[in-house]
Amino acid sequence: MSDISNAEREAGAVFAPRFDDKGLLSAIAIDSATSEVLMLAFMDAEALAKTRQTGLAHFHSRSRGRLWMKGENSGHVLNVEEIRVDCDQDAVVLLVRPEGPACHTGETSCFYRRLDGDGLTRID
Repeated sequence: MSDISNAEREAGAVFAPRFDDKGLLSAIAIDSATSEVLMLAFMDAEALAKTRQTGLAHFHSRSRGRLWMKGENSGHVLNVEEIRVDCDQDAVVLLVRPEGPACHTGETSCFYRRLDGDGLTRID
């Protein structure tokens, strides 16, 4: 935990990310041109640093237990144009320029269905 006060964290100008007990924070990727929510993933300190260093979205893969760059296999990278930080610094929004679909299913966004009663309906 950092030495920064909650008031400084919430209203100040110091970047002091607050990772959870697993060392992660939530990261939401949004298309900077369309404002469409593309995906939700998690970042650890390494992924956040690598994203800031390269301008390409990196995340912590909970299933693989390691750092991964979005698009490392598919080539569908997310070019990060801006990183926004929420009020208590435990989540970030990445404004990105996607190079291809964001979802591993090939969909533009991971959020391509809506809850409709007890089932899911595709959003077209």
